[in-house]
Amino acid sequence: MALRQLASLGLSRAAVSKRARVGRLHRVHRGIYAVGRPGLTANGRRMAAVLACGLRALLSHRSAAGLWALLATSRAVIEVSVSGGALRQRDGIYVHRSCTLTAEDITTVDGIPCTTVARTLVDLGDVVNRRQLELAVEQAEVLRLFDRRAIDEAIARAGPRRGSALLTSVLEESSGMTLTESELEERFLQLCRDAGLPEPEVNAWMTLPDGTPAKIDFLWREQRLAVETDGHALHRTRQSRERDARRDQLLRIAGFEPVRFTGRQVAREREWVKRALLALACRADDERSGRAGPQAA
Repeated sequence: MALRQLASLGLSRAAVSKRARVGRLHRVHRGIYAVGRPGLTANGRRMAAVLACGLRALLSHRSAAGLWALLATSRAVIEVSVSGGALRQRDGIYVHRSCTLTAEDITTVDGIPCTTVARTLVDLGDVVNRRQLELAVEQAEVLRLFDRRAIDEAIARAGPRRGSALLTSVLEESSGMTLTESELEERFLQLCRDAGLPEPEVNAWMTLPDGTPAKIDFLWREQRLAVETDGHALHRTRQSRERDARRDQLLRIAGFEPVRFTGRQVAREREWVKRALLALACRADDERSGRAGPQAA
């Protein structure tokens, strides 16, 4: 908590200092305290960094990408953006100053003020290499967070900069890899054959545990594996993402492993898709063998 928050609860500076001395408050940054115990979760550290940088601060760049689960990072330094003004750097925090952030670029995730997915992708282009940015874009598609219109608008608001140019290039190349439904099916089936997997059912219907019917792009009933593929960049609403999540949950309840691949992965990361499918199929076979128990000699 920030001093201003503690003050709103009626604690004076002297009261805060006393609680810090006796171990009821633990200093994280200047003017920022953890309550009760010194250890913080990843989100606790992110929130502490944002609070330490003032009311105009929000999580951004690689740290926001980590919060959105777009890109894994092992960086101990937390990245924060502040709209305008001057602010000195703090230990463990890297402060980016921005004159282009608008209300459309700002949201909240798990109570933490942060950049939107679209703005996070723009900012990432300033600080990571092309391949890392491609992975973040792909992950946004997998998580149903990809909104091309919102990204184009964020690029326009951000103006000329490395991140805008790099993200635009990645999107142009990605759009060139768009596959029709039939092309995607053909390529995915060829991957399965190259990997030596049994032929899956294509666009197979099954009834989920709640009684609703579902069409699965590629289904291996014996291996209990259900694969969905996305042939192009999607603009999904929160409601559609929740429906997808619910369907994955129902598939797991029914004993199936739901897996999603992007059209770009099918088109450009063939070896990875084959390895992933083989690993999943082998795991399913091992589990079936375990359930069957030892065979008589």
